[in-house]
Amino acid sequence: MSTIPSLSTPRGLAFDRRVCLAANRWGTRRAVGVFFGIVSRLGDGVFWYALMLALVAVDGRRGGLAAAHMAVTGFAALLLYRLLKRYTRRPRPFRTCPGVIAHVPPLDEFSFPSGHTLQAVGFTVVALAWYPLLAPLLLTFTVLVALSRVILGLHYPSDVLAAIGIGGALGTASLWLAHTAATALA
Repeated sequence: MSTIPSLSTPRGLAFDRRVCLAANRWGTRRAVGVFFGIVSRLGDGVFWYALMLALVAVDGRRGGLAAAHMAVTGFAALLLYRLLKRYTRRPRPFRTCPGVIAHVPPLDEFSFPSGHTLQAVGFTVVALAWYPLLAPLLLTFTVLVALSRVILGLHYPSDVLAAIGIGGALGTASLWLAHTAATALA
């Protein structure tokens, strides 16, 4: 039997809030808050756009194809993220969880799912299919982005975990569609 309660129960929601509060308190340390604030800002898109440009610069046409694949996946992730936020309308933890503060301003009003994490996971899945040697960099950055969202008080852990699943599924579906299309055209 699992020791982590289901998030569909009051006990599970309380667990989600406790973890959020503990992580957010860790972010009150100046160095931690500044570090994760920078990670979050890079996760707004700067890191991913720079990566796409670097792929094109370093690997020409193949890098361009990889960057285009990442961009299409990112656009699909953005549409899905906006749709989910519109329908779930979960308030951010700093609005509803006493003791949680937002260390940086949020990009929008709602919490579920974490768009930064969803995008990071989707981009990473696609990028690693093209360039597996980037795994240490991309996996580390993606984990830091996911952690930043809770530490900065912008998301509950469940928002981040759901985004990991959604981003992973979206990235995998993108790879499958690209493979299917390439096979059909061959």
